[in-house]
Amino acid sequence: MARSRRKNKRRPMAEINVVPYIDVMLVLLVIFMITAPMLTQGVDVELPSANATPIQDNENDIIIASVDSKGQFYLDVGGKQESIALLELQDKVRKVLSQNPKMSVLVRGDKNVPYGDVIGLMVALQGAGVPNVGLVTEPETN
Repeated sequence: MARSRRKNKRRPMAEINVVPYIDVMLVLLVIFMITAPMLTQGVDVELPSANATPIQDNENDIIIASVDSKGQFYLDVGGKQESIALLELQDKVRKVLSQNPKMSVLVRGDKNVPYGDVIGLMVALQGAGVPNVGLVTEPETN
């Protein structure tokens, strides 16, 4: 009977301890701060300089075909960049343009690459059905 008179004085706690959640969020923040710059790496292409006005386009509506100083071809569609053979590049561009024919196609060619490699890339793009190709240059500094 002594037990029945004694009421349970413990009540459920209505507060949440948020310190562990803050610790986890800070760790995730540090991880994202370290990995974010690694995700934006590109092809090391030394572009020729030219005095031209830049084109303002949505990055998702652009296909960028690149050739580096070693003659290796790259394709960047919607921010996803990959090393690719010339014939595969042509097929992939054809497929992308069949889904979205209004996409702009740009060519980035290293200034040390032989002119024939850039022309070969442009011919492959023409074979994929690209009507117009823009050439990417580095802005001229005075």
